[in-house]
Amino acid sequence: MKTKAEAVTVAQKRRKKLTKFDVIAIIILAFFGFITAYPMYFCVIASFSDPTKVMLGDVILLPKDITFDGYERMLQDETIWTGYMNTILYVGVGTFLSVLTTMMIAYPLSRKAFAGRKAVTVILLITMYFSGGMIPSYILVGNLGLRDTRFYMMIAGLISVYNVIVARSFLSMNIPQDLQEAAAMDGCSPIRFFIQMVLPLSKAIMAVLMLYYGVGKWNDYMTALIYLSDESKFPLALVLKGILITTTSGLSYDTEDPMLMMERMKMAESMKYGVMIVSTLPIMCLYPFLQKYFVKGVMIGSVKE
Repeated sequence: MKTKAEAVTVAQKRRKKLTKFDVIAIIILAFFGFITAYPMYFCVIASFSDPTKVMLGDVILLPKDITFDGYERMLQDETIWTGYMNTILYVGVGTFLSVLTTMMIAYPLSRKAFAGRKAVTVILLITMYFSGGMIPSYILVGNLGLRDTRFYMMIAGLISVYNVIVARSFLSMNIPQDLQEAAAMDGCSPIRFFIQMVLPLSKAIMAVLMLYYGVGKWNDYMTALIYLSDESKFPLALVLKGILITTTSGLSYDTEDPMLMMERMKMAESMKYGVMIVSTLPIMCLYPFLQKYFVKGVMIGSVKE
């Protein structure tokens, strides 16, 4: 008879052996991982490779004839730093307001004692599928005096109904009704209970919401394009777009100097990839630290009441 320790050792050895299924799964996942990561890797190496080599298709796995002309051209433009500051302002304040507002809506919806729970949920769900459209929204924002203002860039898309549902599911499962009743018996008001009990116990879902809202607001391009006209208020995306257009606007096949046209083409090619890296680098650096919360948020959203 094998002892318990020997049985555990044998089971561990069996787990270390790869089955055919494990090998096939690893190969498939490695393939999809490669085709997912390679485009970003190519943008990185192409951003500081010789644009001529990139256009000829010589840059595949390693950079060729390293040059930083594209980055130098971008970073010399002072507007890019203004765009960064505007984007950080919009993302920071906007994400804070979005998370706070989402939690304030999700908490009462997670309480079965809330009389209008079903009616409010239906109203929110309707807004997921129907909207007034771009033109009525533009007119409304103009009538409110919010057009071409930084404040509107912070509150645009303030609430996502999907995020409200995710937060509601989390709160209904992790904030028991008994806890609220016990706090009420001790004289705790609903607002105080929400601030001192609900929010501290909801750090996980709040981190998920910060990631969702933060990434969405960082990548938001259309809102600024439609509602902003003052260049000093442009976010990073619009600033980089303007730099790229300025660089490529002189390209035409009727240019008298073919060498000048070639130089402009090379600069435009180099800056094209540099723009992608500059605009995504902060999120790329931040995402690995928040990945576990992102996965947890996906799992929370998959649970239905």
